[in-house]
Amino acid sequence: MMYGSGNRLFASPGRYLQGPSALDQLGQIVQPFGTRPILVMDEPVCELIGDRVLSQLTAAGLAPHVALFTGEITYANVEQLTESCRGLGAGVVVGLGGGKVLDTAKAMSLRLGVPMVTVPTIASNDSPTSSVIAMYDDEHRLISVDKMVANPAAVIVDTSLIVEAPTRFLRSGIGDALSKVFEADACQNGTGMTPLGTRPLGIASAIGQQCYQTLRADSVQALLDCEDHRVTDAVERVVEAVVLLSGLSFENGGLSLAHSLTRGLMATEGAKSLLHGYHVAWGAVVQLAAEGRSDSEVLELMSFVRATGLPASSGDLGIVAPLEPQHHVIATLTLTAPHLANFSKPVTETLIVGAIQRVDRLAMQLPVS
Repeated sequence: MMYGSGNRLFASPGRYLQGPSALDQLGQIVQPFGTRPILVMDEPVCELIGDRVLSQLTAAGLAPHVALFTGEITYANVEQLTESCRGLGAGVVVGLGGGKVLDTAKAMSLRLGVPMVTVPTIASNDSPTSSVIAMYDDEHRLISVDKMVANPAAVIVDTSLIVEAPTRFLRSGIGDALSKVFEADACQNGTGMTPLGTRPLGIASAIGQQCYQTLRADSVQALLDCEDHRVTDAVERVVEAVVLLSGLSFENGGLSLAHSLTRGLMATEGAKSLLHGYHVAWGAVVQLAAEGRSDSEVLELMSFVRATGLPASSGDLGIVAPLEPQHHVIATLTLTAPHLANFSKPVTETLIVGAIQRVDRLAMQLPVS
């Protein structure tokens, strides 16, 4: 959807609810959309919260239908699941679970022409708030980024569920979120566009800055608390930064080199098995190096990244020698990403490889963890 040259657009979910008992409000939130919600879940999430959700919605006078997701988020799977629900007369699709399930629910809502609600059970990225749908093939290779007509009608983040998930998911969310202020600024300083197809709004950088400051202040403690399965103020602040602030910043401010670099890492031995946010954290460090920031600025970010257990160098990513040929492969694949126009200067293979190698040299100055 195009909004006209020169116009700027702000996008956000209709409602955002977060807290240790937020899931108990699901019935109240979906009730205005009719009596027949579709609940998209996979089997593990169904076992975890299925009975709790179904009993709550039934008590609210609703007749929910469960659409069980299996496999990969491919066009074939989405079409099959959508067709199985088409005759239900549903007024809303609710996605409960991780990224694949939420994107499947988004894709189904787009095809059915109804609103959708996201209920993430992990905080590994900011997908729950956005209109973006990541589509893959059967080998989990990204093939398309589709979009809903509008953002989710509501986002429900129950932090008591978030802290029960493995801590690596929250760590990944921190990695995904910390890049957003740098990417929004790069997009603003260049000629780039947001995922909405408009020039970035200044508020996106302000939100990104608040997101980054929150992560710097609270991430280490929040990860410790998550490891202990405790919902604390630090956890609440970091989850808000990861899911809400990060999502608002990228959708209204744009992505840049940090996210583009994930194209290369997804095909690199050692690194490709890591979660998305681990890739982005390293990408943010490389972006600062590519921008020509001072050694002290790059090292400051690297120190924070390492303090949260995220990768700050090729070695941290699990890439083993010989490094230079792999750096060139990463750079070549990065150049296929759509976000490179959102950078303050032309991006070349030489620039990317030079930035990666500079980061690896600077990593030698950091304390051994």
